[in-house]
Amino acid sequence: MISIDNLSVEFSAKPLFTGISYVINDHDRIALVGKNGAGKSTMLKIIAGLQQPTSGSVSVPKDATIAYLPQVMKLTDERTVRKEAERAFEHITEMEQEIARLNNQLAERTDYESDEYMALVERFTHLNEHFQMMGGLNYQAELERTLQGLGFRREDLDRPTSEFSGGWRMRIELAKLLLQHPDVLLLDEPTNHLDIESIQWLENFLMTSANAVVLVSHDRAFINNVTNRTIEISCGKIYDYKVKYDEYVTLHAERREQQLRALENQQKEIADARAFIDRFRYQATKAIQVQQKIRQLEKIVPIEVDEVDNSALHLKFTCSMRSGDFPIICDEVGKNYGEHCVFKGVNLTIR
Repeated sequence: MISIDNLSVEFSAKPLFTGISYVINDHDRIALVGKNGAGKSTMLKIIAGLQQPTSGSVSVPKDATIAYLPQVMKLTDERTVRKEAERAFEHITEMEQEIARLNNQLAERTDYESDEYMALVERFTHLNEHFQMMGGLNYQAELERTLQGLGFRREDLDRPTSEFSGGWRMRIELAKLLLQHPDVLLLDEPTNHLDIESIQWLENFLMTSANAVVLVSHDRAFINNVTNRTIEISCGKIYDYKVKYDEYVTLHAERREQQLRALENQQKEIADARAFIDRFRYQATKAIQVQQKIRQLEKIVPIEVDEVDNSALHLKFTCSMRSGDFPIICDEVGKNYGEHCVFKGVNLTIR
């Protein structure tokens, strides 16, 4: 479906990845993995057409649709949850308006035997069949199912989006993408703002209703449940595994072990060659062999070992003055967002 050919990206003359090629097929569910900074998000942006590579190309069929959910996006607060989600169906609304226009033309015309009238009938029939096939007027039911699957209650749908936190508004954006049923869905950390029930619903949706999916996520259980192919970006190259994430972890460990053994053998070969050169450099009888060893060293390409993300969180708590017997006392505390009451009458003492 989508072909990535000889793709290279550089930032300030420093290569991020070089000469990458692979194909995203129908119904591929790909986990894009690699250490932080390897270029996973950059790859998604290039496929989505939001960023240009330094060289290479991404070939997308003319009629293919791509939807992209970034980690962070600009959100608007001008509509209700329902109205914002309905923007996913703008193409259906436009189709509905075109059908109504064609229907009015057919009602006004009387030249029933003319070629123009028959062409109008054919156009109306084709568009109406396509409209019904895409769900027609039933899209409201699908919209509600999707929003409720992502954690919204029915009474939330007519509330302004401004009453919701950024995390909940990201759920609305995710719902809009899912409702479009794109040919390729690009998701960058889609579970960041979801609870367990919503993650389980999203897993089921991606496994049963999505077409091709490429996702980046630190939620290992999620990507293992959803994906059937793993593409790793490491040392500026990719490794394509036609397996789930758990199987990839095993294969990756085996590959890295092979690289370490090969590197150890190469280092021994280099050390032996240098020792030979140092020992016989000034002996005329060994001059030819010394030159051969020098040329061999020049031709050796260093073996690269896959990067391992060993990043960790280090916390240090310094001693402070004692805060007292009652550091927090809440007396009839409440919080509203507009008319929506989050909680009220909270009486709480932390000793």
